[in-house]
Amino acid sequence: MLRDTIKAAQVSAMKSGDKGRLAAVRLILAKLKDKDIELRTASNAPDDDSIVVDVLQKMAKQRRESITLYEQGGRTELAEIEKAELAVIEEFMPQQMGEDEVKAAIEAIKAELGASSMKDMGKVIAELKTRHGSQLDMGKASGLVKAALA
Repeated sequence: MLRDTIKAAQVSAMKSGDKGRLAAVRLILAKLKDKDIELRTASNAPDDDSIVVDVLQKMAKQRRESITLYEQGGRTELAEIEKAELAVIEEFMPQQMGEDEVKAAIEAIKAELGASSMKDMGKVIAELKTRHGSQLDMGKASGLVKAALA
């Protein structure tokens, strides 16, 4: 399981004395703990790996946005810290699909659903998320879907 891999990374970071990596891994585990607490009252909880992937994707998105803002503000030292955290987070995420693979998946779904206009964008994105949600950035994917349906 992905959670066990993250816990093992925490132990190895402690043993090696890598403080930056240890802080990032602890941050991931804290977010996972928050998500577990949030899901205690949920009627149907998703499987553990999908929870972990969801948390990692949100954390990665936040880091990317922070990096952009810090670089625009001239705060390169803070951007470097965020980049280091992002590298650790991405290490645990599943392999992401390339842009060509995403376009091919969009075209297949578009043909399968008979989608032809922007009215069908929601259906295509929903199906794309169902099939490949953990393997792609939905922000970028929605732009590609929009271009494919335009």
